[in-house]
Amino acid sequence: MKFNKTTHFKTWGALALVVAGLGLCAGQVSAADVKVGVLHSLSGTMSISEVAVKDAELMAIDEINAAGGLLGSKIVPVVEDGASDWPTFAEKATKLIQKDKVVVVFGGWTSASRKAMLPVFEDLNHLLFYPVQYEGMEASKNIVYTGAAPNQQIMPAVSWLLKQGKKKFFLLGSDYVFPRTANGIIQAQLKKEGGTAVAEEYTPLGAVEYSTIISKIKALKPDAILNTLNGDSNVAFFKQLKAAGITAAQIPVMSFSVAEEEVGGIGIDNIKGHYAAWNYFETVNTPANKKFVAAFKAKYGATRKTDDPIEAGYFGVYLWAEAVKKAGTFDTDKVRMAVRGVSYEAPEGKVTIDPKNNHTFKPVLIGKIRDDGLFDIVSKTDGPVEPDPFPAIYTTKKVSEPGVVTDN
Repeated sequence: MKFNKTTHFKTWGALALVVAGLGLCAGQVSAADVKVGVLHSLSGTMSISEVAVKDAELMAIDEINAAGGLLGSKIVPVVEDGASDWPTFAEKATKLIQKDKVVVVFGGWTSASRKAMLPVFEDLNHLLFYPVQYEGMEASKNIVYTGAAPNQQIMPAVSWLLKQGKKKFFLLGSDYVFPRTANGIIQAQLKKEGGTAVAEEYTPLGAVEYSTIISKIKALKPDAILNTLNGDSNVAFFKQLKAAGITAAQIPVMSFSVAEEEVGGIGIDNIKGHYAAWNYFETVNTPANKKFVAAFKAKYGATRKTDDPIEAGYFGVYLWAEAVKKAGTFDTDKVRMAVRGVSYEAPEGKVTIDPKNNHTFKPVLIGKIRDDGLFDIVSKTDGPVEPDPFPAIYTTKKVSEPGVVTDN
């Protein structure tokens, strides 16, 4: 066959285009890349809280990639929207694991979303890092809980209010598992420590009408309100509470799902002077936090705030990375075992995964909302508090090891 230079180069040029096209069709993910799932409500009532957690997780991934990646691989996030709908979280988690072949998922906020996803992760033997405080009563070998257990948020806040002389409490929450279980714990604690719940009220997620409940608050005159509302219901509640003439000086509200991110949406004038209990505030004075806050604002804008779930989402990515390095592999079972006892110097301070229950040793902070929308820290523990997802004050269950819950 006679060599034809023109035909030869046209043929190889065409082949090169085909190969390049195949690379593009594959989403430009190389064989050395590893995919991770990021699953939060980017729409719906919970988007006021969850979008920022997604941002923090993506920032951590970008930082790890900029430092050379992980085990020689680039981390590629696959982002999905849970849409504030619990069946959608289960559906998207299944997609991320089975179709996208991610090696881990970071996501969720409400306990309803977590409980919808839990059987997916257990049945498919996969790994979820869950970044938000919750009501406890759970420990799964397939979930790493980087938010607070009840003894690291809810219970210390109630004890602190009792020490401030508050005795009568109005319990208000969204109508799903976290507020109802949290209030069950609070009721048991008040009975033991000498307080009283004068009322316990619930509204659907996304509720915007609080005039009837505020009338009850006025009539009952509680010393404080314990608030487990979630999502944009907080905007409506605090605006209407202020419009009714109830100030923080008269009846303070202690919130368990309102942080810096939500304060901006609620409006500082509607919520200043009230309280929240968390494990991290933007005002935490550590070198790691100053670096974290500066990086977050540089990436997303000077007006953006950090908060507890944002920080827990962020350091959750780093805890996973530490476990991967410890395991020397992305294999789920090996990483799942390696994460037990792993530590990281987070913005809030050193955090460690308790090998007994997959929860995180964390400090406990109480903050008062000030004029700039940040929190003055009015109470803090000396160091990290051991997580107890099954407080004896409320349940006889306990954990013998992650994923195994036995009766006492």
